[in-house]
Amino acid sequence: MSTSARYDFDTVIDRRGTWCVQWDGVADRFGVDGLLPFTISDMDFATAPEVLTALRARLDHGVLGYTTWQQDDFRSAVAHWYATRYSTEVDTGRLVYGPSVLSQLSQLLQMWTAEGDGVVVHTPTYDGFRKAVTGLGRELRGVPLGDTDALERELARADAKVFVLCSPHNPTGRVWTEDELREMDALARRHGVAVISDEIHADFVHDGYRHVPWTRIGGDGRWAVITSGSKSFNFPALTGSYGFIGDPADRAEFLRRMETAEGLASPAVLSLTAHIAAYREGAAWLDAARSYVAGNLALIAERLNGAFPELEWEPPQAGYLAWIDLRPLGVGAGAGAGGGAGGDGVDDEALQRVLIEREKVAIMPGAVYGAPGFLRLNAGCPRSKVVAGVEALVRGVGVVR
Repeated sequence: MSTSARYDFDTVIDRRGTWCVQWDGVADRFGVDGLLPFTISDMDFATAPEVLTALRARLDHGVLGYTTWQQDDFRSAVAHWYATRYSTEVDTGRLVYGPSVLSQLSQLLQMWTAEGDGVVVHTPTYDGFRKAVTGLGRELRGVPLGDTDALERELARADAKVFVLCSPHNPTGRVWTEDELREMDALARRHGVAVISDEIHADFVHDGYRHVPWTRIGGDGRWAVITSGSKSFNFPALTGSYGFIGDPADRAEFLRRMETAEGLASPAVLSLTAHIAAYREGAAWLDAARSYVAGNLALIAERLNGAFPELEWEPPQAGYLAWIDLRPLGVGAGAGAGGGAGGDGVDDEALQRVLIEREKVAIMPGAVYGAPGFLRLNAGCPRSKVVAGVEALVRGVGVVR
């Protein structure tokens, strides 16, 4: 039996009425209930059966008391994952833990920056970064993806203190090469800027590409990796993330803040259980899920390019989020940062109205990430849903063109 045949990704699981943000919370962002959602980045698949078995066993124990993450079962599972997935030996003495990747980001920003300092990111930008940075009173400074000269200019500013790297990149799915990462590291060191590498999408890199963990890049510089198995194995509702911090004093300060100022000495035991099971036993499920999603993305490419050859759309290098540039079709042409019309072509808001009111689908507009004229469509779902979504998108674009 093939790996993919061992797992069922085609069966639709009804998530409505489960307090699900993607399905039950769609009206909060789009103003209408009952839309078919392709929005927040979780998947419509049940997590790996190996993870569910471990969770059931832990619940059957019956005692859910205070827990520690600083134990060998968790540390060794993380080390095993990095060794087998990335051929990378990690120092588990550098491990830290937190309730989420964004909470870790917030804590590191508070450690390494002051109000008004500059935080550099690539554009388009994951909106969680924008909210974390601006919510703390720091200045978000974007540089176009792949523009090394612009990156150096921003890192060279006297008040630039942190570079937040998304590796692989959200929303584009870009996988950075080792040479690119080493160039970013050299620039950050040259200008005394700390690096925070968000690697939560790393496990979903597609065939032909390779994720290089920042733990292999950062050396003795000031850096942190923040990540979680929750994205790859689809258990974000359990909470829980971990990371690595290079400098021992920084690591000690981070742990002190988490355990005292934040009162987070005890992690969620089910998250620890899920991570250990996923990293020890879940590789086959993840590979099957990644292969299935690659098929979804190939379907999207075939349908979009068949309907609109000028798009020449290609699937992302990592992840299950289809980042679709509709500007060749006139969508977003001349649009401002808010996504409204500002020149020739069709504004993003007109397309969103058609998708919501006529097609009854919710697809994230690129303006959320600072990129009018784009859409981000979540393909982490059964193929039947992907078909419904891409057909709705093709019809919707046809209406507004």
